[in-house]
Amino acid sequence: MTVTLEKASMPGIDENFLKLKDPSCSLTSNDTHVMGTISFTTCGTELQDRGDYIAFKNEIHSFERPDELIIRRRTVEIDFACEFPKTISISSYYNLHQSDYIFTESSFGSFGYTFEIFIDSNFINKVEANAYPVQVKLLEMIYMGIQANSDFPNVTMFVESCKGTPDDNPENPLSYDLIKNGCVKDETMKIHSSDQTSFNFAVQAFKFSGDYDQVYVTCSVILCEPGSPFSRCAQGCLSDPSRRRRRGLNKETTGHYITQGPLQFEKETNLSSHSIPSTNYYTTPNTMVVVDY
Repeated sequence: MTVTLEKASMPGIDENFLKLKDPSCSLTSNDTHVMGTISFTTCGTELQDRGDYIAFKNEIHSFERPDELIIRRRTVEIDFACEFPKTISISSYYNLHQSDYIFTESSFGSFGYTFEIFIDSNFINKVEANAYPVQVKLLEMIYMGIQANSDFPNVTMFVESCKGTPDDNPENPLSYDLIKNGCVKDETMKIHSSDQTSFNFAVQAFKFSGDYDQVYVTCSVILCEPGSPFSRCAQGCLSDPSRRRRRGLNKETTGHYITQGPLQFEKETNLSSHSIPSTNYYTTPNTMVVVDY
């Protein structure tokens, strides 16, 4: 939250002797205003339950230096708070109704992602929600696509990682990398052409060894400001992530996990349940002839 105080409304106040509840968080000023940007969880901010609302409360107050014997400054104590209703209509706050995942960050406002499974390489017709879990066969090509939706113009989306897990927990230690550090890791994976806010790919269906019959795919995605040469989006595949260049304040979001699935594998036919034709072998010194009956 951001608080702004007009200097003209506080005659005789010395801005150099104002602080937040937590003095380690500083205030800034210009010719006309004193300003502060405060996290909901730091700088001494307190959470208050106000019935139908939740409030985040902090204060600006004056202070004295330990070496001051006398002062001629006015004492200041200004309380401020941001209130949020406990129940809201999402559609009234976000114009991102097609997104399955919605996030908010200060530099990018509200943005969201859709993650779909498509029926073919045209990436037009998606698998409908009532068809999940999606029945697949081993070695079948699976077509998936990610679309970013943002109020911020001309952003670029970057898929930093994608991995398969046997459940929808992206932190599951049992995982298989499809993309890692922006680099394709699976030999069957194919990236299809798309624009700067979409990412379409195909991968051959696989399953985990053992008693697992489902696979979820989780990707970590980032949005970047256009024209930022040192952003994560601009750097692409990094075989050595420790060499990533970090110069200046690149406007990019944190990586957000999005998950799609499950892919459920059809039961394999048990060959032992079928009769196998009897076979006779006739041999000669140089050949073997197989005759089926």
